[in-house]
Amino acid sequence: MSNVQIQTVSDSSDKAKLFGAIALLLVSLALYVVLDKQTSLIRIGSFAVVLIAAIALFFTSFAGRRLISFGKDATKELKKVVWPTRKEASQITLYVFVFVLVMAIFLWGVDKSLEYLIFHLLLNWRT
Repeated sequence: MSNVQIQTVSDSSDKAKLFGAIALLLVSLALYVVLDKQTSLIRIGSFAVVLIAAIALFFTSFAGRRLISFGKDATKELKKVVWPTRKEASQITLYVFVFVLVMAIFLWGVDKSLEYLIFHLLLNWRT
């Protein structure tokens, strides 16, 4: 194992892309508000077009590429997961339900025992 440290350098064009994506996001929201007298198709369409442009600009930045890389890596890891069969999942679900039922009965018994000890023996209340 090597202890190689990776240093990322963010250049000014990358910062400009992020700033532009944020600006386009704000423009899309402003368009949606400003075009309130227009039809829904124009209002939502203009919002969607500018929002898609903001997302596309974000994904061209370093942070966007890292997000895409993370998604690809997560998908690879998800494919490595060994999922249980339907029978195994049903058995595990049944075990959980039985355990919850046993715990509910146990906690009910503890509650009633403490109620009897406190109210009937210690406080001598008769209901």
